[in-house]
Amino acid sequence: MRALNGLEPFAHRCRVYYEDTDAGGVVYYVNYLKFMERARTERLRHLGFSQSQLAQGNLLFVVHSSEARYHAPARLDDELRVTAQVLELNRASLRFVQQVWREKDETLLCEGQFLVAAVRADTFKPRAIPPELRDAFVADCSGNQSNAGE
Repeated sequence: MRALNGLEPFAHRCRVYYEDTDAGGVVYYVNYLKFMERARTERLRHLGFSQSQLAQGNLLFVVHSSEARYHAPARLDDELRVTAQVLELNRASLRFVQQVWREKDETLLCEGQFLVAAVRADTFKPRAIPPELRDAFVADCSGNQSNAGE
């Protein structure tokens, strides 16, 4: 299933804290990956699924591969909008395209793609994404994806 359909992607809002920055007050590059991880987690929560609930059902999502491009720095106290749009939904994986934007001036700071695999919590072997979760992603991709979380 391809989901890039022109709709506004799911977005999670967060703020840059001192702990996110380096000595120069600029967000340390790896923290963009953390912001994007949080947006993917909040996307699941928006669909009605928590990570702990999925783990109890013997399902974990693990990052198989990631790619990030950095365009401009975020700084202390910036408010960020982090999108998490499903590009591809497969039997046992999801491909997300994500962007991090600075809210005050609508500047794209970082963007990337992430292949996230579904695995069994007990063995870490691949497993199919449960039908109810697949259905929730399909319904969300064909409806309005806009959301703001804190």
